[in-house]
Amino acid sequence: MAQFFQIHQDNPQPRLVRQAVEIISAGGLVVYPTDSSYALGCQIGDKSAMERIRQIRRVDHHHHFTLVCRDLSEITTYAKIDNQQYRLLKNLTPGPYTFICEATKQVPKRLMHAKRKTIGIRVPDHRVALALLEELNEPLMSSTLIMPEDDLPMSDPYDIRDLLSHAVDLIIDGGYCGLEPSTVIDLEDDTPKVLRQGKGDAGFLESQA
Repeated sequence: MAQFFQIHQDNPQPRLVRQAVEIISAGGLVVYPTDSSYALGCQIGDKSAMERIRQIRRVDHHHHFTLVCRDLSEITTYAKIDNQQYRLLKNLTPGPYTFICEATKQVPKRLMHAKRKTIGIRVPDHRVALALLEELNEPLMSSTLIMPEDDLPMSDPYDIRDLLSHAVDLIIDGGYCGLEPSTVIDLEDDTPKVLRQGKGDAGFLESQA
């Protein structure tokens, strides 16, 4: 049965943040809030927790996992970013965007897209998520909490508890999250492409085309 922490979305309680990170560091799978929706998260490279995410979401090995980072400097450790891409990320982070980039050697192979060797990265604009990342001192391996039969992410922490308390180790109630996932932008080629339109406005990319 999952633990259930109510963490204040504007002033996260340090004690609860530390306890949450202890669960993550011990191999736990957590549900946590972001600026777009709730997400599943675990420690980088935790194979067992990663497979649990796959089972919950029923995704295959072509699924793009996301590394949720504290800031832009942490992103550059895990993704190969050129100057033009860096400027784009600087303008859009933190925010409700996920970027698909070529992975660096710091990314465990099992996290990369099986064929393209890419990884999703993002910096959320949410105090609870950022507090977790700061305490963890590394990115969270994450996936949007969209159930297999649904088109939209789960948004109510109590509904999440009812459905997933048997499948995860911790559910963080950070308040109601929206019904839109992050906007996914593919940066692998010279011209950025929107792979999924979500909460983040991507209209500026059309004007650049």
